[in-house]
Formats: sequence, structure tokens, C-alpha cells
Amino acid sequence: MARPALTALGVLGLSGLMVLTGCSGPPAPTPTTSSAAPAPTSSASGTAGPGTTATPTTAPTPTAPAGTSAAPTTSAAVPPSSAPAGQPATGEPQPTGLPEQTGPLTVYYVAVGDNGVSGPAIGCGDSLVATTTGPVTYRDQVGPSVGALLANRNRDVGLSGLINALYQSNLTYVAGELTGSTITIWLTGQFMLGGVCDIPRAKAQLEYTAMAASGATSAQVYVNGRPIDEVLSLK
Repeated sequence: MARPALTALGVLGLSGLMVLTGCSGPPAPTPTTSSAAPAPTSSASGTAGPGTTATPTTAPTPTAPAGTSAAPTTSAAVPPSSAPAGQPATGEPQPTGLPEQTGPLTVYYVAVGDNGVSGPAIGCGDSLVATTTGPVTYRDQVGPSVGALLANRNRDVGLSGLINALYQSNLTYVAGELTGSTITIWLTGQFMLGGVCDIPRAKAQLEYTAMAASGATSAQVYVNGRPIDEVLSLK
């Protein structure tokens, strides 16, 4: 009967030995990063390793979408000025052209049958004679001088014995241009003359009045866009 008792005790000892052996065996291997879920990182490059997605640690700074412009700055929002560079943009007009001055205007009339005694000789044996108006304020003297001639609706010039061949014509001064020593003036309207001799008289009055006002030595006159000689040839 002693053998079975020893056998039971041996079985118990062997079982305990096996338990101790299982507890003291080699440790289980530690999981590596290749078998475990990667922990998010915030590397300087902002990217994660292959096959993983990096989670940003801070909220990104909003930026303007591609293809759109940022809010305009103050300098870009100011509309460009139409004033020339170096001049202030003001609502007042800048002075241009000739300075304003005051003085009499020179207007030419005709001395019939004078034969060039009192002034430049023109057709039909007449002369041109310079007369002056009262003081007039102007910048460009050509327009006011020609305008004064065209505005005179009287044939006789006072008691001077001079006549005005243009007194019946309906003409308006449009513009004038001085090129070198030639003054060119543009008129609109219609001539109304008293006869053949009024043709050179009317032409000479216009040309000499324009030359005296501009200081030119020759003149060209256009009426309704046509040369005066062409217009007067139909009279």
C-alpha cells in the first residue's frame, strides 16, 4: 500500500514542477511597430511613414484658395488719377493755352476804289484798311477777331467810308490753327454777297483779319470743310 501513496505524491510534485516551468519560461516577445498600430506623430516634415496617415497636431492656418486673390490693400483699392504725374488731382481745371489778356482787336474792312492807297490792294481796284475795336478780354485773339468781323451786320463802317462785304453772310467761326507762319481757320455757314467784286473783298477781309490776330504772313480759310476759293467760285 506504500507504493500508491508515493506515486500520488510524485504525480503532485511533477505537476508542480510543470506549473513552475510554465511561469518561469521565456517572456513573450514585445510587439514591434510593424505589428502594432502606429502612433500619430508631429514630425517637422508633417508627413508619416509609408502606409500611415499623419494627424496634424494644430489646426491649419486659413489661406486664400488657389486661383483667388487676397483682400486688396489700400494702395490697390485707390482708383488711378487722371491728372498727369507730378500734378495734384483736383476738381479745378488747370490753366492751359495762352495767358488771358485785354486789348483792342484788329478787323479789316474795304475802301472801295482806293487802289491800294490806304492799305493792301485787292481785286476791283479796292484796298483793305485795318480798324480796331474797343478793349476785349481774350486768350486766343484769332477767334474773337474773326468773330467780331462776322458779327457785324452793317454794310457801312460808321462814317469812315469803309464797307463790310460780309454783312449779309451767315458764317460762324469754328477753330483756328497756326502752323509756322500760316494761320488756318475753319468756318461754317453760307456766303451772301452783293456781286462779283464782293468775292475778293470777303476773302481778303477774312484772311487779313486772321493774319493780324495771329501774327502770320499767310492764311487759309475753309468753309464747311472746303477751301474758300472753291466755295466762292460758285458765287
